[in-house]
Amino acid sequence: MKGIADTGFIVAFARENDRYHGWALDLASRVNEPLLTCEAVLAEAAFHLESSFYVLSLLEEGLLRVAFDCSLNILELRQLSRRYADRKPDLADLCLIRMSELNPLHSVITVDVGDFRVYRRNTREVIPLICPPRND
Repeated sequence: MKGIADTGFIVAFARENDRYHGWALDLASRVNEPLLTCEAVLAEAAFHLESSFYVLSLLEEGLLRVAFDCSLNILELRQLSRRYADRKPDLADLCLIRMSELNPLHSVITVDVGDFRVYRRNTREVIPLICPPRND
């Protein structure tokens, strides 16, 4: 499975009491190569989990791999921040949109369906998502 991990997936994977924990565990069991992510996502996950150690262990164990350099993508990130200013995206979301542009065969793994159904890569392309099933 080729994927780009968002904060919500990491938090759900870590927390047994998270409503998406089962979904995240099932998804992680099907991962056969590291999920790509960025440092902004890792920082958010460490904050929410109150554990940098745990987040770093996911890198060390090979579930995740940092695959993005903000400094090489400043122009594109600024353009995305202007385009989505009305949604007030955080840096992690901007990085994930850009990562999706750079890795078009990878789906973004997120619980943040509301924003990621609006965001577009390359201006007009729908970003492929892997998200928890809806319980409507």
